[in-house]
Formats: sequence, C-alpha cells, structure tokens
Amino acid sequence: MPSHTETSAHEGRETSTDSAAFGAAWTDWHAAHERHRADPHGFLAVTHLHWLDAAPARLDGAPGTWSVENDAVRLVLAAGERVLRDGQDLNPDGTGAAVILGPIAEREGLDLRVEDAGAGHTVIEVAKRGGRYVVRPRHPLNPLLAGYRGTPAYSPDPAYSVSGIFVPFAEPRATTVGAAVEGIQHVYEAPGEIRFRLHGQDLSLTAFNGHAPGTLSVLFTDGTSGKTTYAANRSLIVPAPDADGTVLLDFNRAVNLPCAYTDLATCPLPPAENRLPVAIEAGEQIPYERQDAS
Repeated sequence: MPSHTETSAHEGRETSTDSAAFGAAWTDWHAAHERHRADPHGFLAVTHLHWLDAAPARLDGAPGTWSVENDAVRLVLAAGERVLRDGQDLNPDGTGAAVILGPIAEREGLDLRVEDAGAGHTVIEVAKRGGRYVVRPRHPLNPLLAGYRGTPAYSPDPAYSVSGIFVPFAEPRATTVGAAVEGIQHVYEAPGEIRFRLHGQDLSLTAFNGHAPGTLSVLFTDGTSGKTTYAANRSLIVPAPDADGTVLLDFNRAVNLPCAYTDLATCPLPPAENRLPVAIEAGEQIPYERQDAS
C-alpha cells in the first residue's frame, strides 16, 4: 500500500494534469472564438447603424434609397447601383430597380453584397431588432476590425466550472429586457432557470433558448461588472441539460457581446434577476477598445 506521502504526490500529479488539460481546452476554445469574432464581415466590421422608417432615405455605406413599407424593406436602386442577394443582381440590367426585402422576423436578418473593387466587398445586414428594421453595412477595412488585437480574459480556473440544475417553468415565459441602444426592447422566451452554488451562495439565472437545439443561453452581470469586466452584460452558452436536469456552467467561457466593442450594436441586457451578487473572476474582461476610450 502506498504511503500517505506517495498518495499525496500521485494525487498532486493528477490534479496538475487535469488543470493543464482544462487550460489547454479553454485556450483552444478561446482562440476559435477570437477567429470568429475577427471575421472580415463580423460585427467588428460594422461601419454604420441605420434605423429605417417610412420616409425614403439614402444611407452612408449602402447604395440605394431605403424605407419601410407594409412591414418589409423597400430598396430603390438607381441606374448603375449594384447589389447582390444570394449571388443574384437586384438591378440586373443596370437601369434601376425597386425590390422588397422581407418581411423579416424579429432577431432575424438577411445579407446583401456590394462589390468594392480592390478593397474587399461590403456586406449589408438587413435585420429586425426591437420591432424595427435596421441596416448595418460591414466592411473588412473598418478601423475597429483592422485595429483589433484580441480580448483580455481571466486565466482559466476550474473552480468557475460548476454544476447546476435546470428547472423548467410550467410554461415558457416571455421575458422583456432592455437593450444597449435606447428606445428598443428585446423579448425572449425563457424556458426555465438554472440553480447553482458558487462562493458559498445559492444562486439562479433565468435561461433563454440557445441557438443550437437544446442548448441554453444566459445573460448576466456580477461583482466584476464595470470593474474588470464589461459593465452592461456578459453571455454564456450552456450545453443541453442531462436527463435529470444537470447542466455545466463554465464561466471561463463567458464572453462579451458586440456592444462591449462598438456603439453600433443592439445587444440585449440581462433580466434584473440575473445580476449576480458574487464576483465571477472568469471569462472575458473589458475589451481594450473600451479601456482605451475611458
């Protein structure tokens, strides 16, 4: 039988190995997340934010005249103005055209393309946010993207990867939250809440449906918000619960939303009950761009 000293040394090696593996997995995940964030036409490439209404208007960064008509977007292209949708020219003979885009469901959108010889093409996002239509041109030479140097984050710590229990509501709840842009609200369906324990406290988070089927998404603030992490919000994707409702909350993978980097974003804010009273010293921190501006 091994001595106490031998057993302790063996356990220490296992702990060190597990910690190294945990850190390596986080490093790979965060590198992939950074590559996605720095996509040539991702949110760091947004050059303008335009809200549409019934009055036709020309928009900076986008050809044509834009307006809202019967809950859809009306785009009028003049002679020589070229815009592509799914590879098809919306002004095929070049003499001018009027096209209807939509209707578009809330939080959905579509992308148009404008060729820009020698400087990369522009993607024009047309979307609905808070019940209103928005147009956001995205160009790979946008200074925010060109100058992006990564996002600071806490070193990965297994202590912030904790188990919880997903408790479904009797019926999914429509939950209204504010937005980073004044004057609009977002409405999400909340299927339940996640209960967990951290720093000796029993805590809970209202969960929304994630993008992938079965997954959950939580928006939250905590004791680090406005100090070392972005003040308005952070987001965490939670894998689908096990059959007994068990979930894994790995706060090391808490990330910033676009509003942490640019004012041209319409990000949702956390519901009031997701303002956690503990400091979660894990995940992404305040971006350099906001640090430089302060």
